[in-house]
Amino acid sequence: MNFRIPEKVNDIINELMQHGYEAYAVGGCVRDMVLEREPEDWDITTSATPQEVKKVFRRTVDTGIAHGTVTVLLDKDHYEVTTYRLDGEYEDNRHPKEVSFTSSLSEDLKRRDFTINAMAYNEKEGFIDLFGGMEDIKKSIIRCVGSAEERFDEDALRMLRAVRFSAQLGFSIEEETMKAIRAKVDHLNNISAERIRVELTKLLLSEHPDRLRMLYEVGITGVILPEFDIMMTTQQKNIHHIYTVGEHTIQAVSEIAGKIKDKGFDPRERVILKWTMLLHDIEKPSTITIGKDGQNHFYEHQEKGAITAKNILKRLKFDNDTLDAVVHLIRWHDYRFVLTPAGMRKAASKIGKEYMQLLFEVNRADTSAKNPEHTKEKQDQLAEARRLYEEVIAKEECVNLKELNINGKDLIAQGLKPGRELGEILNQLLEAVIENPKLNHKETLLAMSRELSH
Repeated sequence: MNFRIPEKVNDIINELMQHGYEAYAVGGCVRDMVLEREPEDWDITTSATPQEVKKVFRRTVDTGIAHGTVTVLLDKDHYEVTTYRLDGEYEDNRHPKEVSFTSSLSEDLKRRDFTINAMAYNEKEGFIDLFGGMEDIKKSIIRCVGSAEERFDEDALRMLRAVRFSAQLGFSIEEETMKAIRAKVDHLNNISAERIRVELTKLLLSEHPDRLRMLYEVGITGVILPEFDIMMTTQQKNIHHIYTVGEHTIQAVSEIAGKIKDKGFDPRERVILKWTMLLHDIEKPSTITIGKDGQNHFYEHQEKGAITAKNILKRLKFDNDTLDAVVHLIRWHDYRFVLTPAGMRKAASKIGKEYMQLLFEVNRADTSAKNPEHTKEKQDQLAEARRLYEEVIAKEECVNLKELNINGKDLIAQGLKPGRELGEILNQLLEAVIENPKLNHKETLLAMSRELSH
């Protein structure tokens, strides 16, 4: 097995060893090397105390010195170096009361969450695997180091991390580890919303976001997202659907662009799209009606769902930018496009140009997760809507007040007073231009405004 450690990581390890200390790359970066994946970051563990690390390197930052972590700066890069440690008693299913340092690598690895994250490596000593991490990688399983129940008592977030790693790596969760999750799931009530949000987002962006189903089956969503459990048991008796609301949601989340390889959207947009699909039908269970046709209908689930989604995103401490975008897309996700140039200009005016490509993707994923016998016509209509919209953009046609070739100052200069009437006239001019883009000339609009003001 050919491990390639970045030169600067190797330099830090070698420098510590030359000063008489042990040092290794450790944890996720070693796992990723074994899996031939590109590590996102590099963690280094050492027998040197934080103060000893600071003596070895000229430029350091005390990023987590109480827990043994010092950041070493090399040129513009920075690497975390953490002293071998023992965790004291955990009092809140998340944080140890105290941390003590040890000179034993095995003691340090013993306290880690999963065997695949409890491996270490340096070029001199080679590969250190004391708990069968390599074998578990070969078997494609997630297994706790030592007692799973003890690991989850120490840090309940590890239960959600187990499923997240399963989603990222395509691994299954070992039986005893799974049993312990079911037994200890209520501990997740002690975990901060921010940490839960981070893990859920990583799962949604993974190669296997359908592991949402596993979160439901082991009881995790019942604690962190109980609204999802209701969706999983809500039937959709409608010719357009073959899944429960929850299964439709899982299919839609799996379908929506969100992986790194989906080049059309930036990282922020991928997060927005994933959370939109997770929550887009959140209020279908509460809006079921049975029509004269005997079919289930879900009137106004979009508007009600937008309100509930906002509350959930607030609960999970999302930033306002992401929250606003997700809520907006949920509110409009069932919009029926009028397939004419004017219809698409009206859609862009109502929804916002900045949301149109995102909404097209939401519509595509939503439709793809429905009854395939009834999706071709909808996908064809969506393709036509996208084509017409792209023509609007290519022609630089006006769809909002900013693009109108007249503004409030122009109307004031013409004698109109600031106020409601001025705003109403601008909106009437915009409506006219959306219907007929050829009207978007200043003199034409000024003449129209004079007529509207009399």
